[in-house]
Amino acid sequence: MAILSIRIIGDPVLRTVADPVTDFGPELAKLVADMTETMEDVEGAGLAAPQVGVSQRVFTYRIGGVEGHIINPVLENSDDFQPDEVEGCLSIPGLGFPVRRYRTTKVTGVDLNGNPVSVEGEGMLARCFQHETDHLDGVLYTDRLEGEDRKAALRAIRNANYHAITEQTTSQRANSVGSSFGGGSFGVPE
Repeated sequence: MAILSIRIIGDPVLRTVADPVTDFGPELAKLVADMTETMEDVEGAGLAAPQVGVSQRVFTYRIGGVEGHIINPVLENSDDFQPDEVEGCLSIPGLGFPVRRYRTTKVTGVDLNGNPVSVEGEGMLARCFQHETDHLDGVLYTDRLEGEDRKAALRAIRNANYHAITEQTTSQRANSVGSSFGGGSFGVPE
C-alpha cells in the first residue's frame, strides 16, 4: 500500500466525470487499499478516486466507526434536508462553508470484488456519500454554495495561492507519501 498525493482545485481531473469501473482485478484492489491508507493518513472522512488523479467511480469513507468503499455508486436521497453543516475538502485546503445536503442517503454499488453493497446513512455519513459522489461527477462542494457563501468561496479560491499550499502540504507529507522510486526523493541522494 502507498499514500497517494491529493489533487488540488485547478487540476482538470477534479472537473471530469469519472468513468465507471469495469475491471475488477488487482489494480482496483490496490487503488482501494491506497485510497483507504491515504484517507486515514490525512484524517479525511472520505476520498474519491479523482482526488488522487484516477478518473474512476470509486470512493472510500470513514465516519463514526462506519467505513468502507463503494464502486460505481448510485445515490437515493431523501426528499428533506439536514441542517447545513460546514464542509471542507482535501482538494480545496483551508476553506470550509455550510453546504445544503439531503438528510438521508442510501448508496448502492459494488465492492472491489464486484459484490453488491448497500449502505444507508444520515447526518455526516449521508453528507459524506453525497460529497464523494459529487467528486465522481466533477462537482466540488463550492459549486453547491449560494449567495454570499458562494461569493466568499470563489473570492477565497481566487485569492489563494494554491501553488504555495500544494508545496507546503507536499513538504509536510513527504515522509508518508509513497513513491515508485523507492527510498528517498527522486533525484536526491539518500
